[in-house]
Amino acid sequence: MSGVLKRLVACLLSVVLVTPVSAQDLGALARFEGGTVRDRWGGAEVQLELSQGVPWRLFTLSAPNRLVMDFREVQWGDVDPDSLDASDRISGLRVGSYRPGWSRLVADLAEPMVVDSAELVTGASDGGATLRVRLERTDQTRFDSMAGAPRDPRWDLPAPAVVDVMPPRDPNRIRIVLDPGHGGIDPGAEREGISEANLMLTFARELQEVLRRAGDFDVILTRDGDYFVSLEARVAIAHEAGADLFLSLHADALAEGEARGAAVYILSDEASDAASAALAERHNRDDLLAGIDLSQSDDRIANVLMSLARLDNAPRSEALAGHILDGIRNAVGRVHKRPLRKAGFSVLKAADTPSVLLEVGFLSTQEDLRNLSDPIWRQGMAAGIRDGILAWWAEDRALAPLRRN
Repeated sequence: MSGVLKRLVACLLSVVLVTPVSAQDLGALARFEGGTVRDRWGGAEVQLELSQGVPWRLFTLSAPNRLVMDFREVQWGDVDPDSLDASDRISGLRVGSYRPGWSRLVADLAEPMVVDSAELVTGASDGGATLRVRLERTDQTRFDSMAGAPRDPRWDLPAPAVVDVMPPRDPNRIRIVLDPGHGGIDPGAEREGISEANLMLTFARELQEVLRRAGDFDVILTRDGDYFVSLEARVAIAHEAGADLFLSLHADALAEGEARGAAVYILSDEASDAASAALAERHNRDDLLAGIDLSQSDDRIANVLMSLARLDNAPRSEALAGHILDGIRNAVGRVHKRPLRKAGFSVLKAADTPSVLLEVGFLSTQEDLRNLSDPIWRQGMAAGIRDGILAWWAEDRALAPLRRN
């Protein structure tokens, strides 16, 4: 992070002291957008409106009687829980953070009630979600027999130990994160028994070996098997590794028309502001910018700081894309007719890591499919990528003293 940005942090964070934001409101996946708690015949009903669906669970506890609802994770904002409660059978509501990454709602029950039904329905048009829980009256004996927090290993395991598996940092080596696209439940494009996910994992391993043999690279894969990794987790892996660059690998298929040759994407200017806002809302605060603690900053502050970081970082990503294309052109002789493109892909949204997405080829084009299936051709492609990255690295280090500090 440049010295200019670091100096701005003190000024911007002073705004937070004027408009304080509680830590529980930061980094949530979903926003609370409304709700009602009301009596119904034979019991009561709790209905919550959320900006999107999230993992959740519920259970009852006794002494005193209460309903507990856990979420991963809901930003409650400035809601007054008592304003939602129009029920005589529910005597009070409390909301807040349960533990890091988890939110909780507790409803105090004026009389014994057990869960009759519970469902979360997601809207097809806007992705919003409605969680509806219906309670039915019962006697205290039955309530006590059903009460108690569940023991679920997916929720109740202790936090994983932090294990440093990264080698000590050598400033003369390039730390690169390779991201084989798709995986697991998301196979990507498929043709003639070949899936994009498996093909790109194979190519990522081959490219990793080519880079390691060059002696100038430390290489990390976002996945090393056929399993699903979320887009946000891929970006976070690069951040946590302190990567010098992030390269996402894909081989798409077109439903109509034909395209051939490699193309490289960088983040578009139009997508940058939206990217900052989305990251500020959804990512953990320590996954946003290296060297800056944003754990007590609201979304506006994080958004401004990330936008400033992109002013420094965008030219570096574009230069990286150009050098990779030059390397590929020299190695295999062909790239796409419009090889440098801009888009709002989620994996390009890291604010302070040069990031590009490489379409190695197109499975929907017979010639590209043949090349992508050929180990010798893939070795040439990997060598071209290596040469492009080395050329970019030399240029980037030479230009480093001219960047803002």
